[in-house]
Amino acid sequence: MLRRLYSWLYVLLLPLLLLRMLGRSRKAVDYRRRLAERLGYRLPPHCDLWVHAVSVGESVAAVPLIEELLQHQPGLRILVTGMTPTGAERIRTLLGDRVTHRYLPWDHHRWQARLLNAAQPRLLLIMETELWPNLLAEAQARKIPVVVANARLSARSAAAYARLPSLVQPMLNSLQQVLAQDEATAQRYRALGLPASRVAVCGSLKFDTPLPAFDRQALRERLHIGARPVWVVGSSHAGEEALILAALPELLAIQPELLLILVPRHPERFAAVARDILAGGWTCCRRSAGELPTATTQIWLGDSMGELTQWYALADVALVAGSLLPHLGGHNVLEPMALAVPTLCGPYVMNFQHIVDTAVAAHALLQVAPGSALVAAVASLLRDDGKAAAMRQAAHGLLLANRGALQRQLQVIEPYLISDDAGSEVSSQAL
Repeated sequence: MLRRLYSWLYVLLLPLLLLRMLGRSRKAVDYRRRLAERLGYRLPPHCDLWVHAVSVGESVAAVPLIEELLQHQPGLRILVTGMTPTGAERIRTLLGDRVTHRYLPWDHHRWQARLLNAAQPRLLLIMETELWPNLLAEAQARKIPVVVANARLSARSAAAYARLPSLVQPMLNSLQQVLAQDEATAQRYRALGLPASRVAVCGSLKFDTPLPAFDRQALRERLHIGARPVWVVGSSHAGEEALILAALPELLAIQPELLLILVPRHPERFAAVARDILAGGWTCCRRSAGELPTATTQIWLGDSMGELTQWYALADVALVAGSLLPHLGGHNVLEPMALAVPTLCGPYVMNFQHIVDTAVAAHALLQVAPGSALVAAVASLLRDDGKAAAMRQAAHGLLLANRGALQRQLQVIEPYLISDDAGSEVSSQAL
């Protein structure tokens, strides 16, 4: 009954949803151009595996799994769904035409049924957190096994699920396996009622994500940076840029040659961030305009797609944003750490709590509040080569010690794709 009311809510809200997409399309045209997919139209061909990765972070985490599966089974037909243009762009860039991409329909049972009837996957693989009641119910009705890979569940999300047992319990019943990043996530799923035999702790795929190799010195010379100290702030959200810009005068007083590379998370905000920077009187160049910094440039706005890894590779110090305000929850801190960059994050990291706690305990990451603590941490790492080197060494050891999640999760996923009934024999005991 509750799920039926939930579906009707989507019908009632449809005009607002469509208006929201059209509004967003003014800054990201994909929202309008592919709007039919949100209603289960523009259907994909049949596939063997359907991977749902809601946005950029989940898409990047899914790529090593997909690459390994394609290497082991070259003819595997894979559908990847997501919710955002930025995630779609990463899939296009990293996987090209080796997979089919569609946007996931809004969670009305008929719209999800259209996509499932067209795709007919042997396995639905959900990355990290995206549990939709109608999607899971329609998959269960078709006897399509569902596995949650690289699963994470925050205390806040678990508490919200616990308040809706009649909606959440059927979702849990549809899950064959939850491959948790950490024991805290596994315990939350068990507390919600998922049998322990269907939950396994595998670690985070983010420790296994390969990164391209950069010649840092050559990259700096090509981009006219030279030996200038560089502070990269990646994946910033609305409200965070103001905190960063507030810290910049103190840092420039300490390091007058400092270059801040500011990389907003969402492309639809690029123009607004540029206006705020110019309104503050900063000297700025923009990546989207093909501009390179001069000796007097204070801020380089990284308003481009798919280049965050390159920006981090330029850094002397990196701050992973999305963590400075309480409602955001953090982003992946491992990427700059894997590039041997001393890395900071803010205090609000509920989406990556276990990784952050582990890294901080290993002295591989500094967690700081915005304001004077942030200024002091950045200044210290720019001035103290020994401290920066110790953080790089600690990060390298942390990354090596935590690899292996990819193979552990593949052990569970691959049997579902070998034969139609193999999935029924898989359990967490195989790990």
